[in-house]
Amino acid sequence: MDFVQGLDPSKLLLGGAVLSFAVSAFSAPIYNFPLFLYGLYGQENTESVSALQNFTGFLAGSLLWDIVWMANNGQHGFIKFLTILLLVLKIPTLAACGLAVRQRGATFGGLGLRGNDLSGPTVWSMPGGFTSTGRDGYQNLDEEAATPAAPRVPVATPHRSSNPASPPPPATGPYQTA
Repeated sequence: MDFVQGLDPSKLLLGGAVLSFAVSAFSAPIYNFPLFLYGLYGQENTESVSALQNFTGFLAGSLLWDIVWMANNGQHGFIKFLTILLLVLKIPTLAACGLAVRQRGATFGGLGLRGNDLSGPTVWSMPGGFTSTGRDGYQNLDEEAATPAAPRVPVATPHRSSNPASPPPPATGPYQTA
């Protein structure tokens, strides 16, 4: 780890950009030069961590892609040597840029690689007020399940009237009925 801390990512990126530019005129992977230019941008842009984070992910993917490209395409001897040298240069560049991302305070959260915290940050909570402080909608796994009481249904009793229905009192005044 001390070896990686001693590496300068900007010099590695500049060397990779120069080497990939030199082989770009020949039969070589065409994605390396734009990739290293993006890495230079991500290294120089200190306000944003996402550019360097993205570059580090792309660089890791291009390691495998370079091997596949070289297996499927033929090259002349010296150009093949430079392409292999560029492939080898990507390994310390990847380590140095990964360390630079961590020093800037970012992590590789999309991959679940955040040091010792594998559970991840809490970004969601239950809507509707269900909390563990007294609402009935939430129960811990360690709690005993409360058995609900049987609902009480009132028994209907027949309605008995001791007084027969009496007619309403007669209306007085102009509203008399005939």
